[in-house]
Amino acid sequence: MRRFNEYINSRDLDGVGSLLTDDHVFIDSTGNTIRGKKKVLEAWRSFFESFSDYRNVFESLEARGGLVVVTGRSVCSDERLNGPALWTARVKDGKVAEWRVYEDTAENRHRLGIA
Repeated sequence: MRRFNEYINSRDLDGVGSLLTDDHVFIDSTGNTIRGKKKVLEAWRSFFESFSDYRNVFESLEARGGLVVVTGRSVCSDERLNGPALWTARVKDGKVAEWRVYEDTAENRHRLGIA
């Protein structure tokens, strides 16, 4: 997951793509869903163009079988994307099958089993 995040932080679309399954699913913090590697990479391209200073800072990662739960924060000059965040990744055969973003709330921490 750290390599995946390094690719996001450096806006390396090829790197991100190298770690996605063909049937990858991205779910944002409001529940909007994008399905399929090609569509997800198009969304990342647009995101990187719109938010060139965006990056994630991971504070903890916990693997639970095929699920990785991540706590941390996003850093961005756009205040909507700046602050604490939670993420989950479903990993399949060493690649990210699902990347999901959550608001860092007590409810989401409870749901994800984060102390």
